[in-house]
Amino acid sequence: MSANAAGLSGADTAKRQGRRMAPPVIRGLLWAAIGFLIFNTLVSQVLDRELYDPFVTRVSATVGWAAAVIGWLLGVGAWEVIVLPFFGHPVEWDVPNDWRRYFMFSTDHKVVGLQYIFTTTGSFLLAGFAAMMMRMELMNAKLWVFTNPGAYLTTVGIHGTVMMFSVGTVALVGGFANYFIPLMIGANSSAFPRLSGLSHWLLPAGIATVFLSPLLGQWTTGWRAYAPLSGQDPSGIVFYYLGVFAMTTSSLLVAINLTVTIIFKRAPGLTWNRLPMFAWGILAVSLLTIIWVPEIQMTFIISLLNLIVPFSLFEQTGSPLTYMESFWLFGHPEVYIIVVPAFALWQEIVPVMGQKTLFARQWGVLGLVFVMLFSGLVWAHHMFTNMRNSEMLPFSFFTEMISIPTGFSYLVVIGTLWGARLKFSTPTLFVLMSMFNFLIGGITGVLLADPVINLQTHDTFFVLSHFHYTVIGSMIFTWLAAAYYWLPKLSGRMYSEALGKLGAIWVFVAFNSAFGQMFFAGFHGMNRWVAVYPQYLQNINFSISMFAFLLGLGFLFNFVHIAWMWNKGKPAEQNPWNGKTLEWHATPKPGIATFKPLPQVETGFYDYRESAPSVTTSPKRT
Repeated sequence: MSANAAGLSGADTAKRQGRRMAPPVIRGLLWAAIGFLIFNTLVSQVLDRELYDPFVTRVSATVGWAAAVIGWLLGVGAWEVIVLPFFGHPVEWDVPNDWRRYFMFSTDHKVVGLQYIFTTTGSFLLAGFAAMMMRMELMNAKLWVFTNPGAYLTTVGIHGTVMMFSVGTVALVGGFANYFIPLMIGANSSAFPRLSGLSHWLLPAGIATVFLSPLLGQWTTGWRAYAPLSGQDPSGIVFYYLGVFAMTTSSLLVAINLTVTIIFKRAPGLTWNRLPMFAWGILAVSLLTIIWVPEIQMTFIISLLNLIVPFSLFEQTGSPLTYMESFWLFGHPEVYIIVVPAFALWQEIVPVMGQKTLFARQWGVLGLVFVMLFSGLVWAHHMFTNMRNSEMLPFSFFTEMISIPTGFSYLVVIGTLWGARLKFSTPTLFVLMSMFNFLIGGITGVLLADPVINLQTHDTFFVLSHFHYTVIGSMIFTWLAAAYYWLPKLSGRMYSEALGKLGAIWVFVAFNSAFGQMFFAGFHGMNRWVAVYPQYLQNINFSISMFAFLLGLGFLFNFVHIAWMWNKGKPAEQNPWNGKTLEWHATPKPGIATFKPLPQVETGFYDYRESAPSVTTSPKRT
């Protein structure tokens, strides 16, 4: 919050700024380091000394990590914004109106949204670099980049964990939804702004924890952390559990905040029947997150206790199968947590680019809702190798059935495209490419729902490719579509259409060339989780790696293009796409309330008939 918002004079502000000893992020790092050193030392050297007196043990690392995260959150601003006001002190927190606001605690949903966008972009690049290291290793049939298989598998685990929990789950929800949902529903803030500010700073804490995990030792379980294998690894797996806990808590807080915001902060007249499609998608995925994230968090907490107490619930003397069941009970809804916002954005962008009324809007909403409901009924197809035939059939049935509500999203978009005078802009291209990629992922998903094919291709590159088509091919391509679509609102500037289309075609060709070949590699026996493979698979792996490097460069090209145009692009019109949702009729600026007074919504947002009443708002009240 700004000084002006707190009713403070310029002299007061200058006095407080003089008191501030270090930028909040620097102070957060310092407090985190102090917290870890004090509590780790206290546990490892005093309270719970082990044989040979190691300075860092599993127990001390866990306690030290908790102290470090608390120190980090307090240091970046939670001390002044949350703790002191809780005890009756006035809020003394000045957010400068420049780039520094992105490196400190903020309660402005627009700043929080941009913080999430920057953080997820950074983690995508870091996890992508890990993927490039993996593909370099797989260019040769023998170890030549990594010194041992454990180092390769640790890199695979870090790549998968960061991509799933800090990019796939977060990019569209934490980033674009935090920024745009309040604007799209005519609100000046989210429901819980302090919770929103807190949620973001848990994300870099979790990402850093996972990347630092090799300091405690290799872990070979991948992002699934299967027990009892995880109990046989050195202590690096401890930081996996802790890092994922921080990242999923961040997602959980975002989901709670956005759910309450959509339900209770809508502008007057914005009925459920008029709610934007992206808001419907975010509401569906937020409910999924609230239902399933606590379940996987509890599973990981028990796994962590297995290591540090220890318990034996998931060990050989307990029930290892229970871990797998608990993991996949969350694991498949996680896929829909990632892709449902993409489905919603297809239905948001296409009618705008086609200037055509959204086809069968109600069916689109039903599709999003029923995908959410069915997603918890399909998880066990990941475990067909551990099940009796009679147990496979119901899960095979529901896995194929979920393609029906998923198909609603396709039919709504195709019906909207039919007869539309579509503007082939960069966002349009990315949406169409995302739909194509997800179609490939969906068709192969239906095949994998069949036990016969599932058992033959289990843990091969066929499954790996299907998964990446579903997640990267759909969600990441839609993420880029959203970035280009909303860049005029985020920056006030326009991108280069020629460079944007070049970037879209580049990553589309490279992605399909790399991951398309993985289907064939899987059919020929290329297994996951191996750094060394039979010699006859080297040629196809070499080819896959070449296109993977091209894909990595393509993503980098798009990010550089967007970043450059963010600062140097031509000034954009307020509503360059002639969109009808509320964010296009406002001028959002960080630190300033967007709607004064609040709008009164009088029509829906997707009627592009010539006879349609103009959208939307006549202000009614403040």
